[in-house]
Amino acid sequence: MILYSLEEVPLWLQRSTNYNFTCTVKRKLERFKIIEERQNVIEPTKPLYQSIKGKWRAEYFKNDAPITLELACGRGEYTIGLAKIFADKNFIGVDIKGERIWKGSTAAVEENLSNVAFLRTQILLIENFFQAGEVDEIWLTFPDPRPRKRDIKRRLTSPRFIELYKKLTKSGSYIRLKTDNTKLFEYTVEEMSTRNDIADFRFTNDVYNSDLRDECFDIKTRYEREFAAKGETIKYLRFRFKEEN
Repeated sequence: MILYSLEEVPLWLQRSTNYNFTCTVKRKLERFKIIEERQNVIEPTKPLYQSIKGKWRAEYFKNDAPITLELACGRGEYTIGLAKIFADKNFIGVDIKGERIWKGSTAAVEENLSNVAFLRTQILLIENFFQAGEVDEIWLTFPDPRPRKRDIKRRLTSPRFIELYKKLTKSGSYIRLKTDNTKLFEYTVEEMSTRNDIADFRFTNDVYNSDLRDECFDIKTRYEREFAAKGETIKYLRFRFKEEN
């Protein structure tokens, strides 16, 4: 058996599918180990994972500032971008993918952002981590459009998710969607148009040529840049839940 150091691996072997797969797995495991030790990541290996519900301000952020969630945050580019603009607010990126969270948490460490956290969980389970009314705002940035009819209920703007957001947010809180996907956008506009519990509902098919542009702060994710380069316009909508009497 011939053993190579990483620097000595021949080009033909580097190009092999098995070699690339092994390297990918190794890289992921290394990054999973890193986020296990990071304070800004709440995941199943951490004690706070079981006890953080209703205690984000007291136990993690140590302040009483508003909390914004970025759901299915991916690399957390909006979480990081907003946290840099609004140092007086708290931001939490939520995603199930550990490697993606590694990227966001690394950026937060490098930027020395103490108002950022990442939660590793499925979106359907977020009610286990936030008390009713604990959240002040929710961003959905380029979520999976789930184009197949059988997956409609899995769209993050389907009724079951909207009801979940309503439980977690304060009355008057804004929900914001930014997407390149026309079908998801049209579906969401139609769904929101049927509800009688929302207000300030506005939307645009081209946010960068709209008076709503300032609401997005010109933060652009990797996916957004890729889609825009292909000629896709970026869609945006927002609404808030009416305050209860």
